[in-house]
Formats: sequence, C-alpha cells, structure tokens
Amino acid sequence: MNLLLVTAAGFLLLTILFGLIRVLRGPGSGDRMLTAQLFGTSGVGILLLLGFALDQPALVDVALVFALLAVVAAVAFVRQHGLPEPAGTPMHENPVEEDPHDPGHNPPEKTHDR
Repeated sequence: MNLLLVTAAGFLLLTILFGLIRVLRGPGSGDRMLTAQLFGTSGVGILLLLGFALDQPALVDVALVFALLAVVAAVAFVRQHGLPEPAGTPMHENPVEEDPHDPGHNPPEKTHDR
C-alpha cells in the first residue's frame, strides 16, 4: 500500500514538472495563475499521500496550511487582475461617441468659483 501511495506522489511531482514548463511558456498571467493553483493542489496531494505512507500526521497539518494559502493566493490574484468579461458584454462593444452637434447633447457648463 505504501508503494502505491509513494508512486502516486511521484506522479503528482511529475505534473508539477510539466506545470513549470507551462509557467515558462505561458502567454498570460491567467495561465501562470492556473499553474500556481496546480502547484498548490498537487503539493497538498503529495503531502497527504506522503503523510499516510510514512505515518506522519504532521504532514497532514502542513497540507491543510498549504490548501489555505492556495485559496488566499487565488483571491489575491483575482483582486489584482479582475475577472475577464465574456465577449458579449457591453464592455467589449465599441463605445458610442456622442456628436457634439447633436441637439440632445448638453455639454457640461463651465462655472468659475472665484
């Protein structure tokens, strides 16, 4: 049973290696953030598998802390970069420019507070 758990942990370590390649080649910050999430979940999985295989309950506690830190990192990324808007939203449509000669157009009044 322990050999199976260690083999699964090795496979997860291999996915982290492929994630590192994606970080180096990734075109955008979203790809890099998804890879960071891969590191977090794979790291938690590796720690849990090794904790059970080696009978070390402290590794389970460390995995829990890593899981919480991965959530904080994801929230920080979304707050920093925002969520992408779908292509059909008004944000991506061309803005309508107002015609200054349009009779319905009311330019802001200039006031002097002197």
